[in-house]
Amino acid sequence: MFSVEFLITSLVVVMIPGTGVIYTVSNGLFCGRKASLAAAAGCTMGIVPHLLASVLGLSAILHMSAVAFQVMKYVGAAYLLYLAWTMWRESGALKFDSGQSNIGVWSIVRRGFLINILNPKLSIFFLAFLPLFVAPGSGSPIWQMTMLSIAFMCMTLVVFIVYGISADGFRKYVVNSPVVAKWMQRSFAACFAVLGIKLATADQ
Repeated sequence: MFSVEFLITSLVVVMIPGTGVIYTVSNGLFCGRKASLAAAAGCTMGIVPHLLASVLGLSAILHMSAVAFQVMKYVGAAYLLYLAWTMWRESGALKFDSGQSNIGVWSIVRRGFLINILNPKLSIFFLAFLPLFVAPGSGSPIWQMTMLSIAFMCMTLVVFIVYGISADGFRKYVVNSPVVAKWMQRSFAACFAVLGIKLATADQ
């Protein structure tokens, strides 16, 4: 079931920098390891509904409904732009002290969840991706897709955790340089803005 092709393809897909990776890395850099782990968990949880939709075939309905797709796409784009605006507005006001440990973990998890769940292209991607690795003539394709989904989700969590912990390792360089901190924060804000605009203007 878990062919080498599936594992390699999944790893490449997960490692490609996207909104989830950017969100996890930014939390690792600015808020520390605990925040990066929360972000990784939230982003991973955010792909679960898309995986379930693919397994159950619901994403096919989303793909056929242009109105539903457009509404979800614009809501997701608006949320990314909101994150960009929030991060840009806070530029220069970061404080790397013990107070960072008081950041609400569930708030970080919730944001990560929303980032991925509001991206309708994930459902379309999984609908096209998972069936490629289901054995022809399988007596239980739903079971196979479910297991493939779980494997993909676990791989996503592990890779995101590695990204977050790696970012936390570089945190001291950001902490010791307010200029670098401000530049990186605005860079992340710009990335969210670009991704939001790209999502809003992309064709179905």
